[in-house]
Amino acid sequence: MKNLLGLGLLLTVFLATSNLTAQKFSGLDKSPADIASFPTSYKESDKAVRVIYGRPQLKGRDLETLAPTGKVWRTGANEAAEITFYKDVNFGGESVKAGTYALFTIPGADEWTIILNKNLNQWGAYSYDNAADVVRVSGKVSKGSESLEAFSIAFKEVDGGAHLIMGWDTTRVAVPVTM
Repeated sequence: MKNLLGLGLLLTVFLATSNLTAQKFSGLDKSPADIASFPTSYKESDKAVRVIYGRPQLKGRDLETLAPTGKVWRTGANEAAEITFYKDVNFGGESVKAGTYALFTIPGADEWTIILNKNLNQWGAYSYDNAADVVRVSGKVSKGSESLEAFSIAFKEVDGGAHLIMGWDTTRVAVPVTM
């Protein structure tokens, strides 16, 4: 009898764990999430700003198709990018209070409009509402020597803060952030 109980318990445990290991996991996201922060060193935990965004790939398509000129873009893929300032900053010449904002852009040939919006958790720019804009600033477009397959955001340290730099294909857009 003891052996039957032990065998039954062993069979139950085996079936339960085999169901767990049979779990299917989907492949990697086609536009994986990424985080850029400043200061950029992982050794420094006292961050001033952080951006969470999706990284769409060109995959033979042109930038204009994926981020159309003159139209509000989610600044990446999937959910609208989110930018968190851990302290009050000057963002592109405008004062911005510490907090988290949705980050939208309007691409242009010579400059992009960069928008901080207070409505978070938005999928794409489909429900974008300009009444919730906190600030709109301009970022000059320049051309990089290297083509980036994936949309990327990075910070470049400068006196008094950093430049938030967005790059895709050979397009580069910089916005000063001072603390």
